[in-house]
Amino acid sequence: MSTLISAESSESIETAVQPSIWSRLLKHPSVIIGGIIIALILAMVPAAPLLTSMDPTDISPRNRNKTPGAMSVLKDDEGNKYEVKAIMGTDKLGRDVYTRVIYGARVSLIVGLSVAAISVLIGLFIGMLAGYFRIVDAIVMRIMDGLMAIPSILLAIALVSLSGASLFTVILAIVIPEIPRVVRLVRSIVLSIREEPYVEAAISVGTPTAKILTRHVLPNTIAPLIVQGTFICGSAILLEAILSFLGVGVPPDIPTWGNIMAQGRDLFQLYPHNIFYPGIFLTLTVLAINMLGDGLRDTIDPRMSKEI
Repeated sequence: MSTLISAESSESIETAVQPSIWSRLLKHPSVIIGGIIIALILAMVPAAPLLTSMDPTDISPRNRNKTPGAMSVLKDDEGNKYEVKAIMGTDKLGRDVYTRVIYGARVSLIVGLSVAAISVLIGLFIGMLAGYFRIVDAIVMRIMDGLMAIPSILLAIALVSLSGASLFTVILAIVIPEIPRVVRLVRSIVLSIREEPYVEAAISVGTPTAKILTRHVLPNTIAPLIVQGTFICGSAILLEAILSFLGVGVPPDIPTWGNIMAQGRDLFQLYPHNIFYPGIFLTLTVLAINMLGDGLRDTIDPRMSKEI
């Protein structure tokens, strides 16, 4: 009976708090600014064919190393020549930098969102088991500590070097170092929740473990995991760019912000636009995601929230 009362009271409290959370989110400057930038970049991904008519992989030696704003001479399917303004210039192979930056957003966002989703789901499952069962905790956390002792960039480089460069390999290489961080977060939450009176009451009346975890423990981990997921997404996008810049990330024929900068670094002093524009997009994206994460943390976490 006490379990039912506690569950109903917690649900009523959550229902009452939700409107205030949404109102604070809509008033938080970090959430507004970060959300707008992320929305624009997300909208840019499906609209890429509308934003540019050029192919990001088309090589044109006659148009190589064009400065931003210069005219590029192209040919249509019938062989007729026409001119197009290179808004962000061209690289050493004559490929349009603007087109490559637009299409490069697809891979970067796919990596960031995939890594965040996979690492949160796996870390949530392992962390709940480790926090609730003492025997599992002793084994799992030693493994997590071992993984966290290895620098993320070195572990990712080693995995990509062993498995070969591909989008799947890059995602896997970034997911593995992120899982221990999620596990430790979830474990700490579960350790505090399992000592709560309503959880002890549920255990005493013989409530199945699966039901306790899904009904009492899981809801309390959602808000912190949403915040953690935003930071993981930004970190994954940045780490993918670093791997691609070092030549151990996504294959060079696939445009990503890291690949574009890597292929333009040889002529950086003469043609800095090859690194400047993808670097600006990368910086804005990671900054916007981190701003959104900070805003969510300030609003959702009762210890960090404040009147805005």
